[in-house]
Amino acid sequence: MLGQIKRYFILTGSIMITAIGIYFFKFANNFSFGGVTGLAVLVAETGLLSASTFSAIANVALLVIGLIILGKEFAISTTYCTILLSVTLSVLEHIFPMTQPLTDQPMLELCFAIALPAFASAVLFNMGASSGGTDVIAAILRKYSSVNIGSALLYSDVLFAAASFIVFDIKTGLYSLLGLAIRSLMIDNFIESFNLSKYFNVVCNNPEPICDFIKNELHRSASIIHAKGAFSGKDKYIVLTAMSRHQAVRLRNFIKETEPGAFILISNTSEIIGKGFHTV
Repeated sequence: MLGQIKRYFILTGSIMITAIGIYFFKFANNFSFGGVTGLAVLVAETGLLSASTFSAIANVALLVIGLIILGKEFAISTTYCTILLSVTLSVLEHIFPMTQPLTDQPMLELCFAIALPAFASAVLFNMGASSGGTDVIAAILRKYSSVNIGSALLYSDVLFAAASFIVFDIKTGLYSLLGLAIRSLMIDNFIESFNLSKYFNVVCNNPEPICDFIKNELHRSASIIHAKGAFSGKDKYIVLTAMSRHQAVRLRNFIKETEPGAFILISNTSEIIGKGFHTV
């Protein structure tokens, strides 16, 4: 229960960040760099529906597709996020009606329109959820292909961004395409940063204290390989292990104190599949 409360607290915070970035910076400037909200900007310009109303309708349709293809757990989380995002946008529309951008600096507002939703989307994707819309299409593309989520978003949204050249003007279209490209890159970088771990190769004479520290203090596991030094010809041991960045700092300091002659190779990795890390 505590885990679920924490999960939905994070989902809620991510949606709030997304809504702020979309309503105050994206809608106000007619930026259309992808997603249902990007298409909503185009539809709102025609006067048929408001941006928030169209977003709600389109999200429901895509949500049904996500339920069928991506499963119940993804659909439940995405349903919550989609409803919350639609309601939040509608509330903001009534409380803070906007007839013009917040500032006269479109590049500054473009940065916030990109960064806030990109960060929030990365959190949602990393938790097996999404904010709905074309994020569902991107999740489907990632499931059935080898593309990263950022590239999948780029493929699913590029036509919507290109349409802003026709509906608005060349300047808005260029801003929209630039925003889409940067957003796709930022989401991949955020996800990689969230999942970043440290991989250790430790060459030492006595692996037991190191392995005891890894098991008892860091609650991780390790593998020991018997080796032989090419230059010295002496017997050596190689300890292989992977852990979080915070744990890596503790292990590195411990090895420096207990085995100052050990050779330590530390690598960054965001793709670790196995117990204690990712399962798929």
